[in-house]
Amino acid sequence: MTNFRLLVLVSLGIAAACATVPITGDPATLVSATAQTEPVGTANEDAADDAAIWRNEANASDSLIVATDKKAGLYVYGLDGNVRSFLAGGLLNNVDLIELSDGTTLVAASDRGDPANAKILLASLDTTTGELTELTRIDAGPGEAYGFCIGEELDDGSISMYSPIKDGRIAVNMVSWSDKGWQSETRTLAKIPSQPEGCVFDPRTQQLYVGEEVAGVWRLDVAAGAREMVAPIDNRLLVADVEGLALAPEGSEDGYLVASSQGDNAYAVYRLPDMAAVGRFRIGGNEIGNAEETDGIALKLGSFGPSYPDGLFVAQDGDNRPEAQNFKLVSWNAILEALDER
Repeated sequence: MTNFRLLVLVSLGIAAACATVPITGDPATLVSATAQTEPVGTANEDAADDAAIWRNEANASDSLIVATDKKAGLYVYGLDGNVRSFLAGGLLNNVDLIELSDGTTLVAASDRGDPANAKILLASLDTTTGELTELTRIDAGPGEAYGFCIGEELDDGSISMYSPIKDGRIAVNMVSWSDKGWQSETRTLAKIPSQPEGCVFDPRTQQLYVGEEVAGVWRLDVAAGAREMVAPIDNRLLVADVEGLALAPEGSEDGYLVASSQGDNAYAVYRLPDMAAVGRFRIGGNEIGNAEETDGIALKLGSFGPSYPDGLFVAQDGDNRPEAQNFKLVSWNAILEALDER
């Protein structure tokens, strides 16, 4: 009996050990960050999460990064990584921004304050001072807010926004301004089997890319709601959890999609429109340090000055010890060169 119990315990111990062995995908090339932001204010917790980039076309060096501390609110950083402002906002998870036809730079973030009812925080960004002003919070339908991305401004002035809800529902929020204030009409675009988070919209093709954390990347037709799994987790290019997604559009349908392969601290790159595998990279190799356990990512093409001549890639760093979590800034050109795409 003793020997049988010992055998069972040993077997269980081996199984447990095997279950905790981390999965590592194919080798990833190393790309160094050029700068990093100041840490978020919430220390010793999983707090930093997602970022959005505003590019100053007139003076690239004055571009801004808006990023979440999901325990506290929204930070605005300069390209030097220094804090320009902070907006207390509570439990904000994913963030995005859009420049509207009236000149407003609108920032929106998923609000997880009520687990039963998703909301979206709307704020205006003063691109001169870097200050954020909260405008309102709008309903985004039932369920816990999680992922979020902005679609586009339509001809009638309404703005499409997309809210991947924690239960797998992908909500479309049509947001508009009138003399009655900010309003939102919400419907369900699609449902995926399990928890989603990151999303990114391609206005050229009217397609929405959504990451299902344990399964891969879906591509959804926003008109019909039809869905297609275009980048399944294979433990080679993409390792669970799938987190942030970002687009680098080129031409009418070409370019790249980048996905955070959080499970092995890497980033998978696919070529559009066929989602052919390009390769994968990690961030590290210099005194700025690594980016690990990345949740949200952001990517914006165009010149951001000599350090980022073709575009800026921003990644949340989930392990910035001994400091609190922060965000790493990487040249998009350096990433393409590392992947032999230049």
